Amino acid sequence: MSLRNTIKNIVQILSALIIAPVTLSYYLLSFIFTPDSLLSGYSQLLSLVPGKVGVYLRAGFYRFTLAACSPDVVISFAVLLSQTDIDISSGVYIGPQCNIGKCAIGKDTLLGSGVHIMSGKGQHNFDQLDIPIREQGGSFVKVIVGQNCWVGNSALIMSDIGNNCVVAAGSVVIEKIPDNSIVAGNPARIIKTRS
Repeated sequence: MSLRNTIKNIVQILSALIIAPVTLSYYLLSFIFTPDSLLSGYSQLLSLVPGKVGVYLRAGFYRFTLAACSPDVVISFAVLLSQTDIDISSGVYIGPQCNIGKCAIGKDTLLGSGVHIMSGKGQHNFDQLDIPIREQGGSFVKVIVGQNCWVGNSALIMSDIGNNCVVAAGSVVIEKIPDNSIVAGNPARIIKTRS
């Protein structure tokens, strides 16, 4: 292991220790509030810590509060996480101002700024006119974003993305994307295959 990696590991451990009182308060409050709403509030607070300090503190907190989170992830400024059932693998970069719902993000995947990963495409029912939409409920599904993907700025992800894919900026993914695809548009369509 190189000296640089050793120093990074030490900083990751120190960050987890520094943020430990916040993590402990999260667990204590989880006896009163639902975990998802609590995580959303903590996420809003932690998203405002700038720079590398913020990146390390967020990783230190999410390691212990999400379903899975590698200590080496980069979760940038103003990123909001709204569900506890999130898996973030090693080497993942999440750009500024992203909004992350129930999902699994594969190893070495990069999300540009303003990417939204929704918890599927059925979060809100709206069929009944006599009931307010906010009371009609919906269903949340875990969206899978594969390994080694690049998702461009402001893309909206509502369905699974395979491994080694590229999603163009501003694309809206509503159907499953197979491995090695380059997609663009609204709705996102395959424009090329990586070979």
